[in-house]
Amino acid sequence: MKETVVKEPQGKVPKAEGSEVVLPQLGFFGMIRWAWRQLTSMRTALFLLLMLAVAAVPGSLFPQRSSAPSEVTQYLKDNPGSGPVMDWFKLFDVYSSPWFAAIYLLLFTSLIGCVFPRAKIHWKAMRSAPPRTPKRLSRLAEYGTVTVPAGSGVDASIAVADAAAILKSRGYRVDVRDLDTDRPSVGAEIGFLKEVGNLVFHTAMIGVLAAVAFSGMFGYSGQRVLVEGETFVNTLSSYDTFTPGANFGDTKLSPYSATLDKLVVKYDRSTVAHYGQPLDFNATVTVKDGVDGKAETRTLKVNDPLAVGGTNLYLVGNGYAPVVTITDGEGKVTFQGPVITIPTDGAYTSLVVIKAPDAKPKQLGFVGFFLPTAMVGDDGVSYGSDPDPMNPQLNLNAYTGDLGLDNGVPRNVYTLDTSKMTEINSRNLDAGGIVLAPGQTAKLPDNNGSISFDGIKRFAALDIRHDPAQGYVLVFAVLALLGLIGSLFLNRRRVWVRTGNHPDGRTMVEFGLLARGEDHRLAGEYEAINKALHNKWLVPMDDTEQNGEQTSRTTADSAPGTTPATKDQ
Repeated sequence: MKETVVKEPQGKVPKAEGSEVVLPQLGFFGMIRWAWRQLTSMRTALFLLLMLAVAAVPGSLFPQRSSAPSEVTQYLKDNPGSGPVMDWFKLFDVYSSPWFAAIYLLLFTSLIGCVFPRAKIHWKAMRSAPPRTPKRLSRLAEYGTVTVPAGSGVDASIAVADAAAILKSRGYRVDVRDLDTDRPSVGAEIGFLKEVGNLVFHTAMIGVLAAVAFSGMFGYSGQRVLVEGETFVNTLSSYDTFTPGANFGDTKLSPYSATLDKLVVKYDRSTVAHYGQPLDFNATVTVKDGVDGKAETRTLKVNDPLAVGGTNLYLVGNGYAPVVTITDGEGKVTFQGPVITIPTDGAYTSLVVIKAPDAKPKQLGFVGFFLPTAMVGDDGVSYGSDPDPMNPQLNLNAYTGDLGLDNGVPRNVYTLDTSKMTEINSRNLDAGGIVLAPGQTAKLPDNNGSISFDGIKRFAALDIRHDPAQGYVLVFAVLALLGLIGSLFLNRRRVWVRTGNHPDGRTMVEFGLLARGEDHRLAGEYEAINKALHNKWLVPMDDTEQNGEQTSRTTADSAPGTTPATKDQ
C-alpha cells in the first residue's frame, strides 16, 4: 500500500498534533536590535526634533534660574501651591533638566545612527551601475520613440553611443550595455545630489547639536551693570551674575577690561505719534585686551556686540544712576556714589533703593522713584513726562533700623525689607517725603543725618558671553540650509534608451524616464531629451511634438489590463 504524504502549505508554521502554533522568540539581543532600528529611523529622529522644540517652550514661558534667579524666587513666593510642583519638574531649570538632556541625547544618537548607515548605502549606490533596462519601456512614466530613416548610416550600435553621449552631456551617469546583442541599450541616472543634500542636512544638524553642547560645557555667560566712568575687569568678582559651563575653570577667563565712557540715547523729537520713543543707543567704551594691551575706544550698540577677549559684550539695557551722598547722625559719610535704578515705563520713571548699612546710630534705608522730567499732577504727586533729564527729581521715603544684612541671608539690592525698620520720611508723616533736585540736600528727622542729590549719570546693562563654538554653529547652520535646498529642489531620475535595427534598414529607438518620488519637471526633461535625440540624427519632429505633446507616448491607458510601472524593473 502506497503511503500518502501531506505537505504543509508554504509560509505556514507546522502545527503539532494536540498543540498550538509555536512562534519564534525575539530574545534579548533581538529586542535590542529592534529597539536600535526604531531609534535610528528617520521618523523617530523627526519626532525627537519636534519633542526638543516643544520641550524648550517652558524655558521661554517661565523664569529660569540661570538668567533670572530673583524672578524664580518671587514666582515661588507668589505661587506656593503650584510653584514647588513646577520646580520639582525642573520647569525653572529647563535646559539643565534630566528630561531635556534625555531628549537631546536621544536625538543626537538617532541622527548619528540614521545618517551614517544611509551615507554608506548611498555611497555604494553612487558607485554601482544604473539599474538594468526594463523590458517594457512603454510602462514608464514618460515614454517616447524615434525612428531613424534607412540610409542615414546610423545603426543600433551608433544610435546607442549617440544617446549615451547626449545623456552624459546633460549630467547623467550612463552605462552602455548589451552591445553584443541586436538590441543594445543605455541606462542613465541623475540626481544623486538630492540624497547628498539630505545627508548633508542631517549631518549638519548633528554638528549644530554637538557645537551647542560644546558651548554649554566650555562656555560661560554673565551680566554686569556699568555706570559711566566705571571699569569692568574680566574676573569672577566683577560680574553681577555669572553662569559657568559644566567644564568651566577660572583660568579660562581672558584678561581684559572695558570702561564705559559715555552712553548716549537719542529720542524721537520730530513726530507727534512717536514723540519721546528711543531711536538709538550708543555707548562709547574704552577696551584693553590683555594685561599689556593697548587701550582702544570702540562703540557698542544694540544688536551690535563688541568682541573682546574671546567674549561678546551685548548692550541689553540702560537707565539713570542718580549720584547721592548720605551722611549719618554722627556726621560721617556712609554712602556716596551713583545708585542703579530700574526703569518702569517709557518715560524712565525708575525705582530707587538705597541702603546705608554703616550709618550710626542706626542703619538707613531709602526707597522711592527717580523722574528724569518731573511734572506735578492735580493731586500734588509728581510723575514722569519725558525720558530726557530736563527736570530731574528724586522722590524718596526714608527708614531707619535693621536692614537685615547682618544675618548672613542674601538680600536683593533692588528691594528694601522694612519689617524691622521705622519709617521717618513719607507723605503720610508730618516730616513729609523727600523731594530733591540736583544739588539739593534734605536733612533727616531726629538727627539721623542727611541725603544729597549730587547729579545724574547713565548706566548700561551688559550681557557678556563666551561661546567657543559660535562660529561652528554658523557653519553647520549654513550647511544645513544648503543641504535642505538641495534635497527639496533636486530630483532623482533614471533614463533608459534601447535601440534596434529594423529589417527594412530603419533604426528604431525607444526611451523612457522614471523619477524616484514626485517630480513635476519630468515631462520637461522628456521633451528636452526627445528634442536632443531628433536633432542628433536630423530627424524632423512633427507639429504635435514641437508643441510639447507626446504623440509617440504609449502608456497603460491604451493597453487594457496593464498598470503603469512605478518601481524599477
